[in-house]
Amino acid sequence: MDVDGSGGGAVTDESTVAPDGAAVASDAVTGEEYERVSEERDAYLDALQRLKAEFDNYRKRVERDRETQHHAGVRDLVGELLPVIDNLERAVAALGGAGDQIVAGVEMVRGQLAGLLAGRGVEEIAAHEEPFDPNVHEAIAQHPTDEHEEGTVVHVSEKGYRLGELIIRPAKVVVAARPPEEG
Repeated sequence: MDVDGSGGGAVTDESTVAPDGAAVASDAVTGEEYERVSEERDAYLDALQRLKAEFDNYRKRVERDRETQHHAGVRDLVGELLPVIDNLERAVAALGGAGDQIVAGVEMVRGQLAGLLAGRGVEEIAAHEEPFDPNVHEAIAQHPTDEHEEGTVVHVSEKGYRLGELIIRPAKVVVAARPPEEG
């Protein structure tokens, strides 16, 4: 922009008017000063963009940490509740047909608790007659048998549970093994 009309490279602004109406004389802005101011502006813009990216990363990290803490809290609570479900299931099994109303009541409580956990995303780990998976199963014994393929879960001693991909408790299982060879 050529304010003084001279056609030169320097921008002058000798006709600048102050807020009170008085003329203010100013120095010409040289190419070097313009370059310096442009570099300073670019440096501030770069710093602002970096700060914005760092803040965005911080926000995402805080959200991940919050979610991790939430899952840890749920995992701890569920871990404490699982023995209650186990005992309720044992009570139902032990009562058998004796006292149908008692069995129905205990089963109702067990069902409510299981429904509550399922509503929070807790699900049972499939185990019975599944291939043994050390990531979700804990082998407590081997059972020699011809009836099942080697490495198949033949009995679940204690159910396992997960919350999403997080294993709260692995299933405790008995795994089929090859029977000893007679000879």
